[in-house]
Amino acid sequence: MAAHKHPERHKAERIGWLRAAVLGANDGIVSTGSLIVGVAAAHAGRSEILLSGVAGLVAGAMSMAAGEYVSVSSQADTESADLERESKELANDPALEHEELAQIYVERGLDPVLASQVAAQLMAHDALKSHARDELGITDTGAARPIQAALASAATFFVGAALPLGVVLLAPYESLVISVPAASLFFLIALGMVAAHTGGASLLKGALRVGFWGALAMAATALIGKLFGVVTG
Repeated sequence: MAAHKHPERHKAERIGWLRAAVLGANDGIVSTGSLIVGVAAAHAGRSEILLSGVAGLVAGAMSMAAGEYVSVSSQADTESADLERESKELANDPALEHEELAQIYVERGLDPVLASQVAAQLMAHDALKSHARDELGITDTGAARPIQAALASAATFFVGAALPLGVVLLAPYESLVISVPAASLFFLIALGMVAAHTGGASLLKGALRVGFWGALAMAATALIGKLFGVVTG
């Protein structure tokens, strides 16, 4: 009788792109919303507010893409170097590598005989992948993907930053200091809830986490803008 294969998907499979996407969108809303609030609090005109917001959007999206690419590329380089070294060790001393893998399974609770058998079977199937997963902690799910991370961060930053900019275009000028942070907080809370739902976490915790830090950032820039406006007014 053939075994029934159950196609089971886990939330952890989404962690790579989800982290980059949430980080990009969150930064886009917070940084652009805060920038707009700060400039508006300094009594700048609508055109100056829009210009600063667009400049922040473009600069932020490029910065996010570059930062993610460099960071994740460094991780990818480290993983590649570790895998290359492990491959050489497997070729030079497979018996020692078998002992190392078996000892890992012993530490996880298997008895030594069974651990040795498991290590032997896994190495016969794919020795490098077995050591990458259980010795180095490198898996397909968590593998570094620099281009994917860079594009996800830049795109989501752009979308996030466009939201408070849209409020600047649509809301009355006199209410921008209130309407922009209010709308930005709404967007942040919605983002936190969507991210939490996608990752299988608590919706309330996700909403409060991003809402608190977003509110703090916008309050700080509003205060600076207000002080700057008083000094130069």
